[in-house]
Amino acid sequence: MKVYDVTAMGELLVDFTENGMSAQGNPLFEANPGGAPCNVLAMLAKLGRQTAFIGKVGRDFFGQQLKIAIQEAGIDSGYLLTDEEVHTTLAMVHKLPDGDRDFSFYRNPGADIMLMEDEIPEKLIANSKIFHFGSLSMTHEGVRAATVKAVGLAKKNGVLISFDPNLRPPLWKSMEEAKTQVAYGISNCDILKISDNEIQWYTGEKDFDNGICRLKELHDVPLILLSMGREGSRAYYKGLRAEAAPFLQKNTIETTGAGDTFGACCLNSVLEYGLDNLDEEKLMQMLVYANAAASIITTKKGALRVMPAKGEIEVFLECNGSWK
Repeated sequence: MKVYDVTAMGELLVDFTENGMSAQGNPLFEANPGGAPCNVLAMLAKLGRQTAFIGKVGRDFFGQQLKIAIQEAGIDSGYLLTDEEVHTTLAMVHKLPDGDRDFSFYRNPGADIMLMEDEIPEKLIANSKIFHFGSLSMTHEGVRAATVKAVGLAKKNGVLISFDPNLRPPLWKSMEEAKTQVAYGISNCDILKISDNEIQWYTGEKDFDNGICRLKELHDVPLILLSMGREGSRAYYKGLRAEAAPFLQKNTIETTGAGDTFGACCLNSVLEYGLDNLDEEKLMQMLVYANAAASIITTKKGALRVMPAKGEIEVFLECNGSWK
């Protein structure tokens, strides 16, 4: 019996999110715990799943804040390491008029990229049902080697592998290098969560279905989950294609964590049904539930600390006539 439902590896950082103006007319920023992999784990923990995180922060105030935050979220922090010299990675998040975001990173270097190959815990990965990672742990040589080792250990121990490119262009030396590393992630995963702009970038296809067909020609991925923002989401699985409409809200604040929330809920469905036992009805249930949770998170500031509880999602679905 495996102890952990999902173990994730990657960046854990502080998102400085705009939060109004001071009396002097200066922008105010709120220090929110963030990083896509832990956002995913926080949502899964809210759904009752056992989760653990592999990563590194600095020995500073922000590193302490982040460790407390993931502990409070119900994530096992026993594999969160501390770098003695390099500070915790920071990100400044600027909200755009359409609710999307622009990022400025303080990561040259940042503690998250200092995770090394010999620091990857094999027993933890072997004791997990799903191993989840993203491309931000592939941007630099040392942490890239650590990621490759973790993926190899997951394969060796029969652990399902989940990958989310979570593309952040400013963190790459070139987009060619980004595409090479994203290709590694896609070619080694069983579950791919990819966004609309990422599929267009990766395949060069404007039409999403054509992009997925192109991706399938390049990589054999059993389950592909496509998030399309205000257009909803799709799932592609063994020749099946399911699509669910979004839940749009007037009180949306920002989209931080929406994709992570969506992806986490889909992983929860895989844990519930099994990757080999999905059908069109289950795919639709997966997408509708995930879309609802993602919609809820857009009404809250930050993500990791404010993931919706299972009951909150169910009430939301009942109120919107989409819960069976």
